[in-house]
Amino acid sequence: MTHEPRQERPPRRSSRTDLRAQVRATRADLGRQVQSTRADIERQMQATRAQFEATSVRIEARTGRNLIGAILIGLLLGGAMLSSLIFIKALFIIFAVFLAGFTALELAEALRRTGRTIPRVPVGIAAVGIVPLAYYGGAMGQVLGIFGGIALIIVCRLALLASPARRMPRAEVLRDLGAAFLIQVYVVLLASFAVLLTAQEGGQWWTLAFLILVISADVGAYASGLSFGKHPMAPVISPKKTWEGFAGAGLACLLAGVILAVFMLQQPWWFGLVFGAVILITATFGDLAESLIKRDLGIKDMSSWLPGHGGFLDRLDSVLPSAAAAYALYVLFA
Repeated sequence: MTHEPRQERPPRRSSRTDLRAQVRATRADLGRQVQSTRADIERQMQATRAQFEATSVRIEARTGRNLIGAILIGLLLGGAMLSSLIFIKALFIIFAVFLAGFTALELAEALRRTGRTIPRVPVGIAAVGIVPLAYYGGAMGQVLGIFGGIALIIVCRLALLASPARRMPRAEVLRDLGAAFLIQVYVVLLASFAVLLTAQEGGQWWTLAFLILVISADVGAYASGLSFGKHPMAPVISPKKTWEGFAGAGLACLLAGVILAVFMLQQPWWFGLVFGAVILITATFGDLAESLIKRDLGIKDMSSWLPGHGGFLDRLDSVLPSAAAAYALYVLFA
């Protein structure tokens, strides 16, 4: 009887060792691929970021505005304004109190840096107090608020003369009172027209419409001036503003005015042309007026409270005179 030789099986330990080696090699390859892919993505993101920052720098150099900051602040303020006008009209009082108070104090602080003595507390009280007076008291409340605020500021300023350390020549006191009067008329009075307009029947839609027109003028001037701007409109006052930008703002205002008149205000289409043209003029005038004030004060921005915009007055310069014009149009046509 013969026996066939037994076939020896390969050792299992060797097979397991080879399998583990393959798994480790595969993991190492995947790790290298992941690291390579991650490095490529990071390089692409850095290149994109560098291009975006370079573009933002060029835009800011040409327009004088931080684009990203301007968009974010604009969305924040626009969302708050829309919420107050569309959902609960009375909430606009809170929004208006916030803007009127900060804008008045901002201008007062800018004037104080030039040597003017302006009591900030009465300025803030006058700016905040006129909002409920105009909303609930109408035109009479607006008038009482303006004259009451001016009287309060004058009394507080003259009261400072009781201290020997605060006494100064009469001409300086008159300049201080003139600066306070500027704040009341330029900021408080013009801002109160927006409150007065909103308080009217259906007035919140007129307020929303004129704000949309101001934004349209700003966006139209920004886009057109950035793309085609070559001829300065007022080089001494505002070197960044061009006639090409003004034309773009005019086109945007007229188009938006017709749409708003027909679909929001229930007015004839031709009224939209009038509305758009009037807001175009007042918005441009407000922008140039504020630029002239800053030029006289020797400052670039009223403050740095709003990134991309400077200060509150830098954002509301076109809105303030437009509010008075919109209220006048409401009285005439609505």
